[in-house]
Amino acid sequence: MTRAGFTALDAELKKLKTEDRPAIIKAIAEAREHGDLSENAEYHSAREKQSFIEGRIKELEGYISLANVIDPASLSGSIKFGATVTIVDEDSDEEKTYQIVGEPEADLERGLLNIKSPIARALIGKEEGDSIEVRTPGGEKGYEILSIKYV
Repeated sequence: MTRAGFTALDAELKKLKTEDRPAIIKAIAEAREHGDLSENAEYHSAREKQSFIEGRIKELEGYISLANVIDPASLSGSIKFGATVTIVDEDSDEEKTYQIVGEPEADLERGLLNIKSPIARALIGKEEGDSIEVRTPGGEKGYEILSIKYV
């Protein structure tokens, strides 16, 4: 996991524990005061939200406890975890830039590519100027690697 990904997950965990968890406990207490719990939609909604929060806390604690934080700036050479890669679609000439990151921090809209994704797996070990073929639901796609950076 990158340092930025670790920091983001740690911040989310702290927010869940210090803000969201106490707020939902308060909401459950208020809903209980409204009487009959069997027909109390507010109570059931709050309990459902509490369940989600507790599940997310456990998930984040698991990621953080197993995290191996890697500084991409200390790396160089062929494409590996942490690389920021600019590729061009060989059919449409559309350029895209991705950073290859761990699964919990992946977010395609922000250009953070899951290391387990088909594109990332095809990129690993390649150099600038290499071409890759990626099997997508729409068929084979070809990309050329324009640049590799470790920031």
